[in-house]
Amino acid sequence: MSDGEIIALFFARDEQAIVETKRKYGSLCFRIALGILGDARDAEECVSDALLKLWQSIPPETPRSLRSYLCGILKNGSVNRLRDNRRNKRSAGAGSIALEELEECLPAPGGVEERFETAELAGVIDRWLASLKREERVLFIKRYWFEESVEEAASNLGVSRTAAVKRLARLRKKLRAHIEKEIYDNE
Repeated sequence: MSDGEIIALFFARDEQAIVETKRKYGSLCFRIALGILGDARDAEECVSDALLKLWQSIPPETPRSLRSYLCGILKNGSVNRLRDNRRNKRSAGAGSIALEELEECLPAPGGVEERFETAELAGVIDRWLASLKREERVLFIKRYWFEESVEEAASNLGVSRTAAVKRLARLRKKLRAHIEKEIYDNE
């Protein structure tokens, strides 16, 4: 079933929309949540929460890409769950190494959030991604959005693990500089 047909089911308030979304994107969502949380039960709960939030947001929202929209909801929920788990010291999960790599690019919580609204920060990152060469953009998104291992991302692009690690380090450095420039240019 196409994304357009699934979205039409959401607008019709047909519960089959959830079934079809889970069938089409359930394993991807679970893999992303598991990569962030490191715990299968928490990952399953986050997938269920994301599907509920999807149900609650469509309508009125009409996502251009159901996959991206759902993954965005899922990643936000999973990161929030990881923060809660760490704060409450309830989780033995290792968390996401990929997200830890990106922490060096973003200022501490409160810094960016006080200067930019979330949508503005997303716009800054989107513009930065658009400025990259296709191969760099694909590598970055595979690693930090879809939580692929460095080995998987490197293999998909036909480069060595070492080359991918070096490129990712350079990309994180570029992202940090871009975000800092945007912050200072808008002050």
